[in-house]
Amino acid sequence: MDRAERLDYLLRSLLSERKEFSSIPIPESVNEKTRLLRASMNVREPMELSDELLCIQDEELSFQVKEKGVVNLDELKYNAIDNRIALWQGDITRLKVDCIVNAANSEMLGCFIPLHNCVDNAIHSAAGMQMRLECNDRIHEIGRSLRPAEYIMTKGYNLPAKYVLHIVGPIIDNGKEPSIEQKELLKMCYTNCLLKSDEEDLESLAFCCISTGVFSFPKKNAAEIAVNAVKQYLFRNPHSSVRRIVFNVFKDEDLYIYKRLLGI
Repeated sequence: MDRAERLDYLLRSLLSERKEFSSIPIPESVNEKTRLLRASMNVREPMELSDELLCIQDEELSFQVKEKGVVNLDELKYNAIDNRIALWQGDITRLKVDCIVNAANSEMLGCFIPLHNCVDNAIHSAAGMQMRLECNDRIHEIGRSLRPAEYIMTKGYNLPAKYVLHIVGPIIDNGKEPSIEQKELLKMCYTNCLLKSDEEDLESLAFCCISTGVFSFPKKNAAEIAVNAVKQYLFRNPHSSVRRIVFNVFKDEDLYIYKRLLGI
C-alpha cells in the first residue's frame, strides 16, 4: 500500500476503537491525515496492538523519521574544553544516540493531550504506541506513580535512539522560586540518568530541558543545575561508559542560556 492507504488503514483502525471517534471523517490531505493519526495515538489508552496494526504503524513512523532526518553525533557542536559535551537545538526525536531523556509526568504514560507540543508527547508520538504499553507494564510492576527524580527505562522503538529514560522532574508553582529541595531533586534527575546509563553501559545520552516546560522550573536556574550536575558526574566518574552527552534545546531562549554556560 502507498502512504495515503497506510494512513487510512491506521486511522480507520484507531478511530473505530472508540465509539465517540467512529464518525470522525478521514481527511483528504496527507498532512491532515498525519495530524489526525498523531492525535489518535496521543489519546489511545495503553491497549494491546494487533500484529498488522503494529507493523503498519512502524512502517509509517519509520517513514516519518527518514522524512525529518536523523542527526548523528558527529554533526553536533562540542565543548572546546570537554569534547564529551555537546549542544544541539532541534527535535530530540531525530537524535541517533544510545538513549534520550524524556521529561515525563508521574503517571509515566505519556501526554494524552492531542498534538500537544511537550517533549513527552513528541517522544511517544515518534516512538509508537508500544512505548505507552511498556510504560504501563512498568508502572503496574512498581505499583504506584513515580516521585521526582525517579525514572523508568524503555526501548526506543521507532526512534533513532535505542532507549528512552522517562524521568519525573520537580514541579514549581508558576512564578515562584524553587526551594533547595527542588533544586536538589533536579540535580538528582541528571545524576540518576547518568548512573543508569553507566549501569547499562551506554555510550551516548541526550538530555532535554527537564522541568522547564509545564513544570515551570526557571530556565536559567535549571540549565545551571543541569550543566553543573553533568560536569560533576564526569569529574567524579572518569571511567564512565558515557562518552557523549548532548544538551538538547528547542527554544531560542534555552539555546542562548546553554551557549553561555557551555561556551559553545
